[in-house]
Order: sequence, then C-alpha cells, then structure tokens
Amino acid sequence: MSQLRSVCVFCGSRAGLNPAFARDAREVGRTLAREGWRLVYGAGDVGLMGEVARAALAEGGQTMGVIPTHLLAREQGRRDLGQMVVTENMHERKKVMFMNSDAIVVLPGGAGSLDEFFEVLTWRQIGLHEKPIFLLDTDGYWKPLVALMESVIAQGFAEGALRDYYVAAPDVATLTSHLRAALC
Repeated sequence: MSQLRSVCVFCGSRAGLNPAFARDAREVGRTLAREGWRLVYGAGDVGLMGEVARAALAEGGQTMGVIPTHLLAREQGRRDLGQMVVTENMHERKKVMFMNSDAIVVLPGGAGSLDEFFEVLTWRQIGLHEKPIFLLDTDGYWKPLVALMESVIAQGFAEGALRDYYVAAPDVATLTSHLRAALC
C-alpha cells in the first residue's frame, strides 16, 4: 500500500469578490479527494477554506484541519474533519500544516495567505525543505505577486533560483498535473 500523500492548502478565510475563486477552491477540494490526497488546511468553515473543505469532504476525501484556539469561533472551526489539531498560535499552526504535507498550494487570499506563502518560500530558499509550492493563479490573481518576485530578483535581493521554488498554475487542471508529477 502506498503512503498517503498530503497537500497543504493555504487560502483566504474570505471568499473574495470573484466567483471564480470559490469555484476553483471547490474544484481543488474535489480534485484532492479524487486523487486520494489528504487535504491539510486551516480548519475553518468560512471563505475559500470552507469551500475547499466542504468539496473535499463531499467527495469522501481525507482531511486534516489545523486551527489556533483564538480563531475557533471566528473561522468556525469544522468538527467533522478526519483529524483536527488545535494549536496555541498562528506560528504553530503553520508549522503543523507544513510538517504534515508533501506539497503546498496557495489559493487566492489576503495577508494571512501571503504570510504563509512567504514563510514556506523562505524556508525553501534557505534550504530547510524541498517541497513543491504552487500558486493557483485564478483569473491572474497572483500575477502582481509574480511580478513582485521578478522585481526582487532584478533588484538583487534574491538569486534567479527563487523563481524555481514555486510554480504559478493558471487553472486547476494545470495545478493537478503539477501535483501528480510532484507526488507520484
């Protein structure tokens, strides 16, 4: 029997204004379940977090939620997950999510999602891991971030290798292909 593969999904606790964000979050959840990959996420039942989790659960997917105590009420922590971990703080949450995943996917989101992306990207840059990192670039949401990363490189604050540490996938089908290549 093969080892269970897990995908950490960082995403917004809000749905955003573009309906495509929620559509793609649901498709990511369904895809993870269909591929037999466990969803590791922030345990919330709001925003894109809720969309991805509900879709994964509806398809019979395995789930692991990680939430700090101070967000249980605000993010409406789900209680029907395969595994639920309650942490003391956000730092511990990110660490537990990261340690229990084989790949990282970042869906559209706000400051928290950016924080999560930059933390795992920095860890990759300094050699603490080699896990693949993917941005789901729904309707070009991450294009400004990718442009910023190019500017960081152009201005001499990072080596060109930085762009090799993440992949921006334009749609869920492309993301799925990248995940299959990375996890199989």
